[in-house]
Amino acid sequence: MRTMSPAAPAGASSRPRSQAGTPAEGGRSPWRRRLAAYVALTKPRVIELLLVTTLPTMILAEGGFPSIGLVLATLVGGAAAAGSANVLNCYLDRDIDQVMNRTKRRPLVTGEITPRAALLFGLGLGVASLLWLALVVNVPSALLTGGAILIYVVGYTMILKRRTPQNIVWGGAAGCMPVLIGWSSVTGGLSWSAVLLFGVIFFWTPPHYWPLSMKFRKDYAAAGVPMLPVVEADTKVARQMIAYTLAMIACSLLLVPVAGMTWVYALVATVLGVWFLWSNIALYRRAQDPSRGKLRAMSVFHGSITYLSLLSVAVAVDVFLPL
Repeated sequence: MRTMSPAAPAGASSRPRSQAGTPAEGGRSPWRRRLAAYVALTKPRVIELLLVTTLPTMILAEGGFPSIGLVLATLVGGAAAAGSANVLNCYLDRDIDQVMNRTKRRPLVTGEITPRAALLFGLGLGVASLLWLALVVNVPSALLTGGAILIYVVGYTMILKRRTPQNIVWGGAAGCMPVLIGWSSVTGGLSWSAVLLFGVIFFWTPPHYWPLSMKFRKDYAAAGVPMLPVVEADTKVARQMIAYTLAMIACSLLLVPVAGMTWVYALVATVLGVWFLWSNIALYRRAQDPSRGKLRAMSVFHGSITYLSLLSVAVAVDVFLPL
């Protein structure tokens, strides 16, 4: 939140100054504003959600809590890689961001960061993350991380996003990679448990992102991005969300026999799954009959984050239950 600057004396310039000892715009010095702009390019909230799934996966793979050093090394490398992909996404989509109200304040649109600086920052962060993971964690994790960056930057941003309504389905696979990276960082390989965790997030992505697209459909339409809610009726989108949610629930429950989860996790996964499924069904019913009230798509969006966060906690906690 921006703060108001104190009133300047009569006759003084109204523009904020950045000399030493003098507060700049928003009460922050220029270097702090520049640092904040670079951080904003990495989309910290997206990174936070990705990391929420990584640590529980590592705990499940270890059958306990992995070494603190390994956890920190994996999370640092994963955060840097995700930040790299997000910066490159901002660089490639700066024309879209300029049109959309939701993104028009991003640093590349406002001019706080130049395109060249953003490109170099994104590439440098990506290379550093891959080297870090390869040298400090292991090579399989670095390779999977490189694949995740390519899927998001090339597969989603450059190829799919502007061409198909199914962009987020296949491009969203990049957001599933942290569980594979977390698993491989502990074991050096993959397993069916890791694949099922991948499946949970893969099928979770459409009912997570499409409600956001419903909310900002005019923005996406103005930018020429064919998100499914832009080109299809809300009822059709909601039906697909329900189908993906059912597949997500199936993957979460298959973890019980495959990963040896306890009845506690099974109960939590079932309750969370039914709750999130019902929120999708309620959205479908409101789309069918507007007299039921507003679509309330954002409540489903926020609910999806709650679902994934609580399910991740359940995965981690279940490992330590003496059952």
